[in-house]
Amino acid sequence: MRLLRAEDHARMPWKNGGGETVEVAVHPAVPGLDGFDWRVSMATVAADGPFSCFPGIDRTLAVLDGAGLDLSVEGQGAHRLMPATAPLAFPGDVPAFARLVGGPVTDLNVMTRRRACRQRVARLRGAHPSTVLRGRWIVLVAAGPSLVAVDGREVPLRRGDALLGEGAAAIAGGDDPVDLFAVEIDPLSPS
Repeated sequence: MRLLRAEDHARMPWKNGGGETVEVAVHPAVPGLDGFDWRVSMATVAADGPFSCFPGIDRTLAVLDGAGLDLSVEGQGAHRLMPATAPLAFPGDVPAFARLVGGPVTDLNVMTRRRACRQRVARLRGAHPSTVLRGRWIVLVAAGPSLVAVDGREVPLRRGDALLGEGAAAIAGGDDPVDLFAVEIDPLSPS
């Protein structure tokens, strides 16, 4: 298990040039946006606009903070995403347009290459949430600080920090309420 501190996350421009993303983790770690099998990032969306097109990529989007956004995805219609709503999965290679509900938002974006792996994203909130993660996994703190137990070992985390691991792991929050995202990446072939 690796601890990924928020202050160490890489920052880079969006593919469409409309903003900046904070890369939490990527595999493989190659330059650019064309060679990854999976990627977990956060971004501040400050204006209405189109999402970048990523051929062959599946995406899951969740709002970490802000009022929310209305995301229109071709073939899926419009979806209102707010901090309280479930993450939304959609193909990254179809047109999508975001309209802010009431000011800027920060979102979590999980992307996987369709031919290489599959993803699951769940939000864990409140006191004592728990789950068992399998495959490659990432736990990201949406609001912190948080004390997270991984197989019984407590790890203090701050907002934006993440844990990256592989194999089965029991994840649990403590007595104090937590706000976490649990991401599972299942490779379709060895990578």
